Amino acid sequence: MKVGEVKRSVRLDKLLSDQGIGTRSEVKELIRKGRVKVNGETVRRPELSVTESDTVSVDGEELRRASFEYWLLYKPAGFLTAVQDAGRPVVMELIPSKRKGLSPVGRLDLETEGILLVTDDGLLAHRLLSPKYHVEKTYYAELASDLPADAAERFSRPMEFSDFMAAPAVSFEELEPRAARLTIAEGKYHQVRRMFAKIGCEVVTLRRESFGFLTLEGLKPGEARSLTEKEVRQLREVCRMMEHGE
Repeated sequence: MKVGEVKRSVRLDKLLSDQGIGTRSEVKELIRKGRVKVNGETVRRPELSVTESDTVSVDGEELRRASFEYWLLYKPAGFLTAVQDAGRPVVMELIPSKRKGLSPVGRLDLETEGILLVTDDGLLAHRLLSPKYHVEKTYYAELASDLPADAAERFSRPMEFSDFMAAPAVSFEELEPRAARLTIAEGKYHQVRRMFAKIGCEVVTLRRESFGFLTLEGLKPGEARSLTEKEVRQLREVCRMMEHGE
């Protein structure tokens, strides 16, 4: 069971509710039934204040204190990259956590599938999305028509759009006449689809295969897994290196 690190005094029922143990009314009932202990002692007051130095357990299981949660999702097509939406399925429904504050890092279009990072670490999310850090993203695209002979050369140059100037692609690989792999270090709205449209190719299928060093390996569409501690450290290190121009 994961719970966020308490950095200041907070009500016990709010702490448990915020970290997905249950709704506010449910955790109050847990506490009143004597199923919650603080520092080894049973407590029955939902309004009890606790801090990061207190040990909290529910039904004998100590809550591990983790500052943030990090999830890697293989987003399927047809899911909206949003926390919630009226009537349409959203990616957060696929994350096996009730932790409040989780949100996608960036977005994938409704019909685009592939790798998506979900976290409540706002600072890291901001850095991963910032053009300053140039996190590379690789996409596999299937097209409605053959690639032009000069596709690689055109992707190697900046592309001008009405609302922004796209930087040259990091890399481009033609896999078949109507399939290619494109790596960019930006993430503008519909950017990959618009870049292919710029060279006269409509994208039929689009899948993001990697985000930085993270890949879809071991995941099927709709599946999610927690990042390892090593992967989290690597993400932070990538941002630090890029911040210092290394």
